[in-house]
Amino acid sequence: MNKNRKSIFSFVLIPIILATTVLSGCGNSASSDKMITTSEISDPGTTDVQKTTSEYTIPLNIYDRLVEAITVSPGKSELVPGLAESWEVSPDGLKYTFHIRKDVKFHNGEILKADDVLYTFDRMLDPATKALNTDFLDMIAGAKDRMDGKANSVSGIKVIDDNTIEITLAKAFAPFLANLATPAGSIYNRKATTEAGEQFGIDPQKTIGTGPFKMKSWALNDTVVLVSNPDYFQGAPKIDGVNIKIVPDAETNRIMFETGKLDIFNLSNSASQIPQFRDNEKWKNSIVSGPIVGLYYYALNEDIKPLDDVRIRKALQMSIDRQTLLDKLYYGEGQLVHGISPPGLLGYNPELPKIEYNPEKAKQLLTEAGYPNGFDMEIVQTTDSPNTLKINEAVQAMLQKVGVRVKITQIDESTYFATRQVGKLPSNQNEWSADYNDPDNFFYTFFSQKNSKVRSYNYNNLEVNAKLEKARTMVDQTERIKLYQEMEKTIAQEDAAWIPLFALNQLFVVQPRVKNFQVAWNGWSSMSYYGLEIVEAK
Repeated sequence: MNKNRKSIFSFVLIPIILATTVLSGCGNSASSDKMITTSEISDPGTTDVQKTTSEYTIPLNIYDRLVEAITVSPGKSELVPGLAESWEVSPDGLKYTFHIRKDVKFHNGEILKADDVLYTFDRMLDPATKALNTDFLDMIAGAKDRMDGKANSVSGIKVIDDNTIEITLAKAFAPFLANLATPAGSIYNRKATTEAGEQFGIDPQKTIGTGPFKMKSWALNDTVVLVSNPDYFQGAPKIDGVNIKIVPDAETNRIMFETGKLDIFNLSNSASQIPQFRDNEKWKNSIVSGPIVGLYYYALNEDIKPLDDVRIRKALQMSIDRQTLLDKLYYGEGQLVHGISPPGLLGYNPELPKIEYNPEKAKQLLTEAGYPNGFDMEIVQTTDSPNTLKINEAVQAMLQKVGVRVKITQIDESTYFATRQVGKLPSNQNEWSADYNDPDNFFYTFFSQKNSKVRSYNYNNLEVNAKLEKARTMVDQTERIKLYQEMEKTIAQEDAAWIPLFALNQLFVVQPRVKNFQVAWNGWSSMSYYGLEIVEAK
């Protein structure tokens, strides 16, 4: 998942009422032989996508969106009609007219109407909701006034009739459809959601969507049970439902899988267990993998000397043996990234020149920049992050070989983000994965003028800044991708504005009885289980 957006868990306290909504037996394993049993490492806290940025497995199964991003093959997606059977976009890229499917039923029997879409998006932008995902919709005309409390509705959203809704943007935004295909674009029922109040997303009986599964029960920090929706507009699922166990410990997950208590085990939650399955004759052919459309990287703060010198930044890029990091820390499950776009992202350029590992050339650059004996550098991370510490210590040792003396500083999370927000955070290792399949989600997020400071890059190439703004509004996708690929060379290689490391694979091991399992296009562990089947052993 997107670590900057989603690693800061926004859990809400679960009222005691949950205990009364749990049905007997839900803490057991599969309630029928047609149930899939899987696990998550933490309780989701809420299934209201407007109030969470961390856990999306349940939302992806109980709600639908106007547009859906489907997995064509590992690392490749396609935008297809969802609750909207079709749409038109005006030539200037401002007006989107969506035609809503007829006779789609919510779990409570209500028929989906355009008014439900209006309600959902207005709820997101209503300041009273305190939504966390408003950036997916804030490009709609009137969204800012609604969020600022200056308007009681969003001027850019208009219901034409029960099956037609028109959305007008404040200015053209090329990734808009991709935005709507994210979990944040999930559509709610006005009647059910209003009646549920604060219990929406928490009480299973009051959490209503249109999706292929319904939430039946939820035992806090134990099990969430989803059951098949027989009235699903694309046809009922071929499984009876999904038991989602909350199991924080990786070793416990492994034992549960090997003893048949789990159908699906996410190996990526514990990289150290990858060899145990990859080298095991029984399980090695049961591993399903796909690229995570994201990357690990080091952010460099150009306001801190000598990082303001491009020769220094290029020297740092060439001083890190990224392949060794990938092999030693992640068992080689991934590939190096040499720019900004990871494999699987729209516009990924596999022909981008490679950033070489060359310590001797790095030393030459340090000397040219006036630092023949190296320099002192600080890398900051949050406390209680052992995996980050491992990679930082490995990089510390690598940089020491070229004379760069690294101090690793650990600070609490609130201080970390407060310091980053004002542009003062020293270099840091982080990771980012795609929320939506568009280069804007990477390029603009990190290197636009407004985001560069709040992420403590302080990258100020004015020509690039102008191109980033232009790319967001371009209607011609071919020319737009060409522009991003040109900017990628400038930002990541000519300006060396950050140190790209690698993109990892997401690995699952699956019981033989589970068929049609595939990793989601973006490599998220959160996924839809709609297409799965269970085939009993002969």
